[in-house]
Amino acid sequence: MPFNLSFFDFPPRATLQFPAAIRTNAFHFVRTIFAKGAFVRTDVSFVTQRQLASTSLTLCSDVQRHVVSNPAKFIVSKFIGATTMHKTNSIIMQASRAEIFETAANLGLWPKILPHYRYIKYLERGTDRNVVIMAANRSGIPISWMSEQVIDREKFEVRFHHLKAFTKGMLVVWTFQETPAGVLVEIAHDLNFRVPVLAPLAEPIIGDFFIHHIANRTLQCMKTYLESKGTNCAP
Repeated sequence: MPFNLSFFDFPPRATLQFPAAIRTNAFHFVRTIFAKGAFVRTDVSFVTQRQLASTSLTLCSDVQRHVVSNPAKFIVSKFIGATTMHKTNSIIMQASRAEIFETAANLGLWPKILPHYRYIKYLERGTDRNVVIMAANRSGIPISWMSEQVIDREKFEVRFHHLKAFTKGMLVVWTFQETPAGVLVEIAHDLNFRVPVLAPLAEPIIGDFFIHHIANRTLQCMKTYLESKGTNCAP
């Protein structure tokens, strides 16, 4: 069952004192999204593009009207201007770089060794490029997304490109760096939000609650599997 975003309540920070009219319109903006059935899956569709465009323009108009002569102009513009997301997760693994790389590249193995992954469905399959639907759980919340996977053995990178919905265009890069302590495995997620006005709402939910958590769990469970020679994480 999709997760309803209306369960989240983000209290305003003391340093972000927006005019009352902006706060009121922002509140109605969020309520409008949720009232029209805006749910998160991590293929993350909040609302249809037409509904979103109409509501976004209304909010932006109100914001612009109030910040023209307002001393909080810098704060508002900075808040509204946060349109990108960058998340990284990393861990040291005690295994060969080649073994770690091939395990990360082998998506068919993931549901067998990563208990939070429900399934991987191949839509296109090749030796170094795949198109897949990936389905996982975040603390019991089912999510799914579509990605293109590129396996770059020359650069020792595994790259993903999200193809649909709210995270369309997100780039995910796995890198594998040998260090004296072991192999440093890092996952970087980068997304330019296509609807800038939603970025302050979307980043803590999509970025922190879903992406960062799932990436951490993926690294921890892959480490357990590789270092124990076949033992899986607890569900």
